[in-house]
Amino acid sequence: MTDANGVTGVKVMVIDDSNTIRRSAEIFLGQAGARVILAEDGFDALAKIADHEPDLIFCDILMPRLDGYQTCALIKKSPKYRDIPVVMLSSKDGLFDRARGRMVGSDLYLTKPFTKDGLLRTVGEYASRRTPA
Repeated sequence: MTDANGVTGVKVMVIDDSNTIRRSAEIFLGQAGARVILAEDGFDALAKIADHEPDLIFCDILMPRLDGYQTCALIKKSPKYRDIPVVMLSSKDGLFDRARGRMVGSDLYLTKPFTKDGLLRTVGEYASRRTPA
């Protein structure tokens, strides 16, 4: 099976407190062949990362309980999970937000609302960097 966008089989976690965003990402990625893990917030995500070991994580910034910056920092502090790329998702596109994302270890910053093409392109770019198991 040829995979034009490099997404097939990639395990992608989407962390967002918005059900609409989670469902949109799940549909876009699922249709492209990715395996999607959804989490409602940082605590939910941290519990699921150990079970699923995603290849790539999309993380919303503004979430209750544990925000995206805190979630990303915790992932990046873990010796086992720090190499998983984390893409911050936010409706805010300011320099400060991007810089803060970088400070906690995020690999990329994607502005919401994201497009299907933007999401798939991002997953494809990171999937192509993975070393085959």
